Amino acid sequence: MGMNIINNLSDKEIKTLAYDWYGIFAREKQQIPKRNFFIWFLLAGRGFGKTRTGAEYIRHRVEKENAQRIALVAPTAADCRDVVVEGESGILAISPPWNRPAYESSKRRLTWPNGAIATLYSAEEPDRLNGPQHDTAWSDEIGVWQYGRETWDMLQFGLRIGNPKQIVTSTPKVENLTLIKEIIGIDNTVLTCGSTYENRKNLSPIFYDQIIGKYEGTRLGRQEINAELLEDIPGALWKRSSIDGARIKADGLPELRRIVVGVDPQGRKDTKERRLEEGQKRTGVVVCGLGENGHGYILEDATINGTPNEWGMAVVKAFYKRKADKVVAEINYGGDMVENVIRNIDSNIPIKTVHASHGKYVRAEPIASLSEQSRIHSAGFFPELEDEMCSYTTESMFSPNRLDAMVWAFTELFLTDSFLFYGGMGEPR
Repeated sequence: MGMNIINNLSDKEIKTLAYDWYGIFAREKQQIPKRNFFIWFLLAGRGFGKTRTGAEYIRHRVEKENAQRIALVAPTAADCRDVVVEGESGILAISPPWNRPAYESSKRRLTWPNGAIATLYSAEEPDRLNGPQHDTAWSDEIGVWQYGRETWDMLQFGLRIGNPKQIVTSTPKVENLTLIKEIIGIDNTVLTCGSTYENRKNLSPIFYDQIIGKYEGTRLGRQEINAELLEDIPGALWKRSSIDGARIKADGLPELRRIVVGVDPQGRKDTKERRLEEGQKRTGVVVCGLGENGHGYILEDATINGTPNEWGMAVVKAFYKRKADKVVAEINYGGDMVENVIRNIDSNIPIKTVHASHGKYVRAEPIASLSEQSRIHSAGFFPELEDEMCSYTTESMFSPNRLDAMVWAFTELFLTDSFLFYGGMGEPR
């Protein structure tokens, strides 16, 4: 029956259906809210389809609601061009041939056949929004706008002609969390929340499996997949924004002066804290490097929940894979066992054992201070480690093995290179 209907359509009708986003393709949460609004805030996880939704809404405003002056705002000028305008789900890609706007990159401008004009703006330059008037706006990834407050305020002052409306598309980020919560709290804001899971059929199976497999259940995953608004935990030494702000690509490392494998073995002390560590009894194995520029880099988190032989093999593998020069291992509860396990696997690996004379929180403070100065960088994403960094406080009832392994590695790297720390980091043996 359905095929018979399609076969009876003209070529023009078939082409029209191919661009009927709201009638055929949009999921429920991608439909324009029925309630009257000034701001439609789509807060969703990676891969949800936020860009397509934003682009289709701009198209709808131009074709159906006579929008004439549109502001397109993204974190950077490159983001606005590459994602909002020229991206796979951007405005040019989703527009029908008979109503596709002309793009003048030198003028940062899109012009539709009916005369509607969209201007591209960067959140790095909020002053460019001081003056122009608009009746429509699309704010993309507001969570990572460099000058979030300034850019948003300038945009609002300019929405003063016609029947102004705007769409905001973003994953939740702590950098502009206060601004995001403020926008959501406005009376005429309609909030739509969505997760990565909802668009699975349109995502690459490889992307989906890797993202879900690596980040599901972590704090970062809750933010990037489920789009939860996660505030920093009071008392934690690290903030998500400082980690994200200092992050580099795994292939963007400078020349490294040294590389060390930090090891924090499973504890054997029978305390209430240990008994509450269900699922946390892991041996922390974290590889860190010190660059020629004096900055530290997290290279790998090889933490494992296994037997002594299994975690010993993980340490040896990480040592050779990363061409490290030393293994630094805590021996508080393991005694000579830690060193013996590694040497039984490979007697040639140089090992330095350390005994913690103070608690994990105190040992981590100097390393956290370096992070605050943007002198420690994650070379890639390490969700489980970063969760420990951003959630461990003096009141925590779990043992942050990954965090401690990282701290031992960086303590070795920075102390050896004569960086000044206060006492209490640990006593080498």
